[in-house]
Amino acid sequence: MKKLQNAMIAITALTLLAACGNSTGDRALSGAGIGAGVGAVGGAVVGGDPVDGALIGGAVGAAAGGLTKKSDINLGKPIWR
Repeated sequence: MKKLQNAMIAITALTLLAACGNSTGDRALSGAGIGAGVGAVGGAVVGGDPVDGALIGGAVGAAAGGLTKKSDINLGKPIWR
């Protein structure tokens, strides 16, 4: 039951953060959020620690978001703007 609860929290956070943005910082921030959500779910599904998965996924997502240009991927205006 705890794994399902963690997965639902991660999916909700992922949905709220699923916007890229125009600046490098916006893309890095949303990439970190998306990566953390996916990492937490992945960690919970494979029986590992969701926190470790979230940390790794967040780092990878932030790097991917920070290294992309607006022309590479644009999902619109982030919800925090």
